Amino acid sequence: MATAGITRTPRTVTDAGLLRLALKADAIASGANGVLYVAAAAVFGELFGLPAAFLYPAGAFLVAFAAVLFLIASRPAVSRVAVGVTMAVNVAWVAASVESLVAGWFPLTGLGTALVIAQAVAVAGLTALQFAGLRKAS
Repeated sequence: MATAGITRTPRTVTDAGLLRLALKADAIASGANGVLYVAAAAVFGELFGLPAAFLYPAGAFLVAFAAVLFLIASRPAVSRVAVGVTMAVNVAWVAASVESLVAGWFPLTGLGTALVIAQAVAVAGLTALQFAGLRKAS
């Protein structure tokens, strides 16, 4: 819609098949990781070199994040602001993953390093898919 030469972007989108798919895929991946982190923190800690004291809150966050993503994706109209916040959280996750590798925050095993890299790549891919879905729904 245009007002006095200004074009405004609607705050929600209703034709958002790809966007909903991307949000639900992110929710499933985040939720599954979160449950695994919480349920197997001690095992994962030894296997990957990540402390259980980190995995418990990270897992709880991921489970809550997944629930929010499902809520966003299930609404009749998807909020652009909510999707923007989702993508910002995902970008922050990728940046923190890279920083954890560069700064050596944790005594990661080789498998732990591979896990952090794989998750960062997956999250970046889901974010790109969300961005594409948002653009397509425009």
